[in-house]
Amino acid sequence: MNRPLRLAAVLVGAVLLSLTGLGAAASADDGFGNASARTAYAQIEGSGSTWSEVIVQQWISDVDALGMKVTYNGGGSSQGRKNFAQNVTDFGISEIPYPGVDEFGNADNSNGREFAYLPIVAGGTAFTYQLKIGNELVRNLRLSGETLTKIFTGQITDWSDPQITQDNNGRAFPKLAITPVVRSDGSGTTAQLTTWMDKQYPDIWRPYFGKSGYTSYFPRKGRMLAQSGSDQVMNTISGFAGNGTIGYVEYAYPLNKDYPVVKVLNKGGYYVEPTQYNVAVALTQARINEDTSSPMYLTQILDGVYNATDPRAYPLSSYSYMIIPTGAQDQRMTTAKRQTLGDFMFYSLCEGQAKAGAYGYSPLPLNLVQAGFTQLARLKTADPAVDVENRDATKCNNPTFVAGNLKQNKLAQIAPQPAACDKDGEGPCGTATGTGQPSTDEDQPATTGDGGTTVAANGKGGGKGGGASPTGGADGADGGGGADPATTEVDPVTGETVAADGAVAADAAAGGSTTDPIYATPTELSASRPGDGRAFGALAALELLALVLVPGLLLARGVRRRGAGQ
Repeated sequence: MNRPLRLAAVLVGAVLLSLTGLGAAASADDGFGNASARTAYAQIEGSGSTWSEVIVQQWISDVDALGMKVTYNGGGSSQGRKNFAQNVTDFGISEIPYPGVDEFGNADNSNGREFAYLPIVAGGTAFTYQLKIGNELVRNLRLSGETLTKIFTGQITDWSDPQITQDNNGRAFPKLAITPVVRSDGSGTTAQLTTWMDKQYPDIWRPYFGKSGYTSYFPRKGRMLAQSGSDQVMNTISGFAGNGTIGYVEYAYPLNKDYPVVKVLNKGGYYVEPTQYNVAVALTQARINEDTSSPMYLTQILDGVYNATDPRAYPLSSYSYMIIPTGAQDQRMTTAKRQTLGDFMFYSLCEGQAKAGAYGYSPLPLNLVQAGFTQLARLKTADPAVDVENRDATKCNNPTFVAGNLKQNKLAQIAPQPAACDKDGEGPCGTATGTGQPSTDEDQPATTGDGGTTVAANGKGGGKGGGASPTGGADGADGGGGADPATTEVDPVTGETVAADGAVAADAAAGGSTTDPIYATPTELSASRPGDGRAFGALAALELLALVLVPGLLLARGVRRRGAGQ
């Protein structure tokens, strides 16, 4: 082989070697503290809940860098349970366990496939809406549970209804028809909502439904619109023709859309939204089946959550479950698939929980993470070749954990008390909802506004009867301008409120008002992963070098051949 061809071969070989080397490095450092490669992975597939899909898709993106390929189709909890039972998928996700028989009398069970329930994340079912006064979007609407139930059963049909005005302490809204947006598919979110209405307001819900109990398929009547999936519900409400609409989705959807949510009246007498703090407080009252021999092990009973009297508790808080296959003879599972599922859920239950708050969820407490690891150990029972070593829940980076105490929840302990203007009969607060930040009067640094007025950094207050403007007032000033709540955040470790950008600005001067709408800070999902940029940057450089040099070397060789021939 002559010299130009040898050089070309060396360059191409260097590119191929770099690809092989990076792949080997990825397998050598598997992200679980092991120096050598684990059992080979194989792609796994799941389907189900759209309530939990936002965080699940983020976890999938995260583990892709570790060599795990996971696909997930959020077609609704009912479809997820059905697909798992029919061996269409490797796992399912649902907000409710298999009921045995659905509301239409059809079988809704695992069809003999062995499985276990695994709580994966906590969250709040939020009521998002589009309601405008003039051209301004209202961002601080409050409603009681009774009012919400009447809206979703057709008893309250207009935004000017006196009961809505009463919930907002005398603040009246325009005469505009209410259009509820419900789910058209079998939905765990619908099941959560209707369970709550059946438990708390049976005299309103049951005559509408025609019987007692919950349903995964909302009975659509009147002006209701029905959409498939939480994303379509959210898009319908936030769309161009969405004025007057209201629907129910997991808090992640309005948070990521920069859209307001209803503050719901709890049994403690305060209107609250489903931030990670308020959900964590509420779920301290959830009862969990801890009988390991029960087929309903780790499933939840939420009566205590609905009736929680803590002023911080959000009443529609709950958990979402993964349904994992545990049978040794499961027809879809292999050692490689079980290993992928086990490591994917180890990441999700451990490091993945630290991301929950930013994406509109609340992380699981230690007792449920520990129980989740116990469930994952059943994968090894089914297949001894599966590696489940180094699974220490106490070492997870989870903001709920309290060292040495399985059942305490640090996030609930540091959750701030709601602002005084959130109390029933007070306010309403002027601050925007849908920001992920709690509304509170706890001590925070004050700043000077444009007109020299000192304003609380958390934008508290808003004054009684803050008027039609969605912006609020300085603490105690009726109808004045409050600080932008998007400029502050709560440190999940210390519980202290800090400035997100190092400074807080007031929206308006003393006694004044502003017509500027309040915008929350949207959370954007990121599919980037540490190390991707460096690895692929090196590959790109090598490939570019080969593309530049190889053609020239080949051309030079051709010229030499022609010269020799002449």
